[in-house]
Amino acid sequence: MLVRELRARPRSWNDHLSALGRHRWLLPLHAIEWLFQWISYLFSRWAFLEVIEYMGVLSVLFGVISYYSEAPDRQKQKHYQAWQVINTAQGKGGSGGRIEALQELNADKVPLVGVDVSSAFLQGLTLRRASLLRANFEAADLRDCNFESADLQYASLHFANLRKGNLRNARLSNAVMEDSDLVGATLENVDLTGVNLKDADLRDTDLHNVRWQNIADISSANIYGVRNAPEGFTQWALGHGAVSKPGDD
Repeated sequence: MLVRELRARPRSWNDHLSALGRHRWLLPLHAIEWLFQWISYLFSRWAFLEVIEYMGVLSVLFGVISYYSEAPDRQKQKHYQAWQVINTAQGKGGSGGRIEALQELNADKVPLVGVDVSSAFLQGLTLRRASLLRANFEAADLRDCNFESADLQYASLHFANLRKGNLRNARLSNAVMEDSDLVGATLENVDLTGVNLKDADLRDTDLHNVRWQNIADISSANIYGVRNAPEGFTQWALGHGAVSKPGDD
């Protein structure tokens, strides 16, 4: 905000000339200076300019208030656009902006219940603590994903590529993970109750503290080189049709 001050009345032109003394060759410059002194003096006493100044300050204040009051509408618009990106690309390959859209929605704590991103390329997708109940990730490329502490109950991960994915503390009960690729993934502290792991590739998967006793199906799953497997898991899995082979066969 500008600080306005009442200026002293400038000298008359004659007084100004007399003050020049012998420096009359500077007369043009002093004439301009004297003129500006009078203009400044007159403006300092013009109330209209003060009103304009206050109006400028008020306009900024109203702009700030308007910006924050419209924030919920802007957020709704952002969420609508994100959902539009996801739904428009449904069933298509590639990313199509869905990685950014999903992460933005999750950052704003929007539930992603039932979201369908099947067959999408979503490598490196980060959805920590996301609500993904009954989500459809069938045949999606989710390599290096981060689903730590996410709710994936009843989700479809059939044929999903979850290599080196982080599913630590995720809720996976009753999820379909048949034919999923979990090589090098982390399933630490995951509840596998009711999960279908038929034909899944679990090589080098971290199974530290998993709750495995009520897995629905693990037949033909490859458990070669699983890490930190709970006591009794390997014998139980092999006894229920799992295999332990180093290769991809």
